[in-house]
Amino acid sequence: MKRGFDIVVSFLILIFILPLLLIISLAVLFDSKGGVFYRQVRVGKNGKNFKILKFRTMFTNSDKKGLLTVGMNDSRITRSGYWLRKHKLDELPQLINVLVGDMSLVGPRPEVPKYVEMYTGEQRKVLLVRPGITDYASLKYRNENEILAKSKDPEKEYIEVIMPEKISINMQYIGEASLGADLKIIWLTIKVVFKG
Repeated sequence: MKRGFDIVVSFLILIFILPLLLIISLAVLFDSKGGVFYRQVRVGKNGKNFKILKFRTMFTNSDKKGLLTVGMNDSRITRSGYWLRKHKLDELPQLINVLVGDMSLVGPRPEVPKYVEMYTGEQRKVLLVRPGITDYASLKYRNENEILAKSKDPEKEYIEVIMPEKISINMQYIGEASLGADLKIIWLTIKVVFKG
């Protein structure tokens, strides 16, 4: 049922927002050199790697300088990228990931392999479900890059504090997952996006 819901809803949303996707694509292309999309390897269900899609919000090859984004004043972020990140619009292409089956609308946010390798055996249970575009952990840490910007050691803060807390929240979600819970998370996400 969850997969069927994901397919129908992601398809309908993609059709509905197609004009917006085209406008964003042009903005990204004209703002800086590079492609429209940014593809990054993430770890999905059962530990299988896939490439997550986002609108490109940084100058090309910026990920070589670090995987974490620290604050909205990160010099690697383009002008259009700042606006896209602020309104979470850079995440819209992940609806394609949902449509093809890499992701779900709701589920634990997929992590990069580097950090998944640090998971304990217990924490790896989050990989038993399909990762999602949004979840309770994403809502709680929607200002994660600002939190990291205030840290003396952002990566240490992420590994030792934020990542374990996110996994804990996701483990609770997995234990209580239902269509009702997913609809609630989707509604809360829409509210957060429109409130900025």
